[in-house]
Amino acid sequence: MRKIGLLMALMVLLSVVAANAEEVRIYTWSEYMDEEKMPADFEARTGIKVRLDIYENNEEMVAKLQAGGVSQYDIIVPSDYIMPVLINQNLIQPLDHSQIPNLGNLKPIFRNTTYDPGNKYSVAYQWGTVGLMYRKDKVSADAVKSWSVLFDKAKQPGAFWLIDSVREMMGIALVYQGKDFNSTNPVDLKAAADLLVATKRTKNCMGFKPGVGGKNDVVAGTAVAAIVYNGDAIQSVREEPDKLGFVIPKEGSEIWYDSMCIPAKAPNPAAAHKWINWILDPQVGAELSNYNQYATPNATAEAHITPEDLKNPGIYPTPEIMEKLYFTKDLGKQNRIMDEAWTRAKSH
Repeated sequence: MRKIGLLMALMVLLSVVAANAEEVRIYTWSEYMDEEKMPADFEARTGIKVRLDIYENNEEMVAKLQAGGVSQYDIIVPSDYIMPVLINQNLIQPLDHSQIPNLGNLKPIFRNTTYDPGNKYSVAYQWGTVGLMYRKDKVSADAVKSWSVLFDKAKQPGAFWLIDSVREMMGIALVYQGKDFNSTNPVDLKAAADLLVATKRTKNCMGFKPGVGGKNDVVAGTAVAAIVYNGDAIQSVREEPDKLGFVIPKEGSEIWYDSMCIPAKAPNPAAAHKWINWILDPQVGAELSNYNQYATPNATAEAHITPEDLKNPGIYPTPEIMEKLYFTKDLGKQNRIMDEAWTRAKSH
């Protein structure tokens, strides 16, 4: 009986410890870290458990915050153009720099962004581009030099996916037509939406899909091309370089920064600050980029980056490629016009 009593007492104690275990809740993009190793490493270092929830685009993330997620999560990972929305709607809180001693590891360009000078609300996580992933056995290297490989019916090489993300997809359609990536001109947006509608109606277009899903279909061979985020593509290209490729077509595309932020009513902001500071550790930051194949904003991490990755223009674009990459700007009240054009493109 005494043994049973001791066993019951131990079980009660363990249940109390488990109930009181500290936790950090992270809302982030899919496949953006090693989802098993990195949370386990953080817990081993700090004793804080990590819970991950996943989203596939910024608009989905903002909608979740507006619906109550602002008090459910400790960390979110928004892109640059959505930052003004998060700040202006008070969805994120100012950071306590005294709890982030590794902040100085960031490159200067990431410490004074136009949308958040001085890192008041955000800390850079990764940066990258959007381009075309394709199967080398189905699509020629010359064909993928232009977005016409998707938008010109006569040049389509087979089944493909457009990316299900409003600003990236609309921006690519705009630059293909020789317009500003961030145009809010109603005539330009109508033409871009018309192009997407016409493309979607061709027999080869499978529709719109998030970047990870499109990447998976190209890898599986159910699609010959897809518009995807560069890191998603490079991970697979590295494994099958003879079969898969990634390129930024000549008309141009998007360059983006993603950052770590703390929601306004985060349940555990202290743990969130520890997570941010941990990610900024040189070796942790390098491990992150070596895994997800995106570029690091961390100057001290570069010494630990795989040398081949530093030389890969798909990850760290050449000056020539950089000239045709565009940041997505916050459109303010003009977002409504963009959203209307996007809704038309998806619904027709």
